[in-house]
Amino acid sequence: MAEARAGKWPGGRAEALAAWALALPALILMILMLLGPVVAVLLLSFTGWSLGDAEMEWIGLGNYEQLAADPVFWTSLRNTLIYVGVSVPATVGLGLGAALLVESVGRFRGFYRAAYFLPVASTLLAMALVWEFMFHPTVGFVNQALRTLGLPVTDWLNNPDVALLAIAVIGVWQNLGLAMVLFIAGLQGVPKDLYEALALDGADGAWERFRRVTWPMLGPALVFVVAITAIRSFQVFDTVAVLTEGGPNKSTEVLLYTMVQEGFRFLRTAYGAAITVVFLVFTLAITVAQTVILDRRAHYG
Repeated sequence: MAEARAGKWPGGRAEALAAWALALPALILMILMLLGPVVAVLLLSFTGWSLGDAEMEWIGLGNYEQLAADPVFWTSLRNTLIYVGVSVPATVGLGLGAALLVESVGRFRGFYRAAYFLPVASTLLAMALVWEFMFHPTVGFVNQALRTLGLPVTDWLNNPDVALLAIAVIGVWQNLGLAMVLFIAGLQGVPKDLYEALALDGADGAWERFRRVTWPMLGPALVFVVAITAIRSFQVFDTVAVLTEGGPNKSTEVLLYTMVQEGFRFLRTAYGAAITVVFLVFTLAITVAQTVILDRRAHYG
């Protein structure tokens, strides 16, 4: 037995070395392209370097102490969390509803899928101009529809009380199609025999089918949709930069916009790096928390 093991060990070692040799280029590329920039930003956030400086001074937690006393940072963090809190539940709920409706129709199913997914594939910078016209205080479609219904109107993008809500509506519109497609994939993976078994038990209503079969079996899809939607919501930037530039009165200032302003407009590179680190920490923490909580309730068949 010992001789057999000794005879097999050199081959096993060669196989392991070959595996590492084949995987090494991908590992190096992953470190350079993914982990490398994160480490660089983290180290940069502990310096006082600005773009164009000849030397880099190590200041420790100086940038983070400045962040803690910066009211603009806290405003942008609050706005980002409010945006995520509004857009994620709305996107998930509407995405699930759209998936159920599209899968229930017999004809033109492919057309409806493409129509809902179109905003995901469109250029948001161009579509932001369309939304700017729709939110126009006098000729915009939104206020025209509200006037028709006898409801009060407002200048959506210039009213500090509703500007962030308007930006969140655009975010829901953009992410709805992706959530729908992911939920459709989950619906197609639900075993049909479960519905047949439920019908044999005498509970064949639409609500009973959804409550007792569809919703529990959509657990894995729900976990993925919530995680992806939360990440995309934290990355809101384009609509703010094009439509409001963080205004009015900082009511739509979000973390990414603040980071870009500090790092590239005011050339406070290290300070912008500190904001980026905080952004990454919040994104990772909230995404992991949501995933863990939902994963405990998910049913994996």
